[in-house]
Amino acid sequence: MSEQQHPTDQPEQPQEEKFLRKIRSFVLREGRLTKGQQRSLDLFWPTMGLQYQTEAYNFEQIFGRQAPLVLEIGFGMGKSLVQMAKEAPEKDFIGIEVHKPGVGACLGEAETHGVKNLRLFEHDAVEILEHCVADNSLDTVQLFFPDPWHKKRHHKRRIVQPEFVQLLRRKLKPGGVFHMATDWENYAEHMLEVMSTAEGYQNQSATNDYVPRPDHRPLTKFENRGVNLGHGVWDLMFKKVN
Repeated sequence: MSEQQHPTDQPEQPQEEKFLRKIRSFVLREGRLTKGQQRSLDLFWPTMGLQYQTEAYNFEQIFGRQAPLVLEIGFGMGKSLVQMAKEAPEKDFIGIEVHKPGVGACLGEAETHGVKNLRLFEHDAVEILEHCVADNSLDTVQLFFPDPWHKKRHHKRRIVQPEFVQLLRRKLKPGGVFHMATDWENYAEHMLEVMSTAEGYQNQSATNDYVPRPDHRPLTKFENRGVNLGHGVWDLMFKKVN
């Protein structure tokens, strides 16, 4: 699980400044790097890492081709992201994670599996989306098992909020999809409520709620263990329609 947008209470600011102040206040629990993670950062970050900048990247130039672009927010240790990139060589993948050990682990995993269609950011996701990603450029945005902030008083810290999903809508191509997954039913309900009232999106569920886990989203060990214990997992997919 990852945390990308953990706002704290701030005095009233102009809307844009207020939003930017809030998104920078995520909680960072760094953790210690293993020798393997540090080695992967040293060896592979120069070719697979991307630095935050205040202008949009040309990802076709970075990957050396024109291909569908998938962006994942909060990839954790990166195992699932690497698996998806390996199984879909026709697509290019961008991963964003604020925790350095996860970035190191993902780089090592990508090298182990010979994955070349993947680039990583170690930075706050909302700032990356605001400044490094061009509007109407993403085919898919993935948000899998974000921090649920399960206490009611913390629900405002959840990343899926009306402002955030409109930022994603700007970055998605027409027809692009925002795919979420969570193992917290209350968060699933929250996601569904936010997305169902969000302008410019259409639910891809036949029943207008949740979708079955698509084959391209790997079943993690954590998730599999939860399913075996009777815990639910909810996938939501919403398409940008305008």
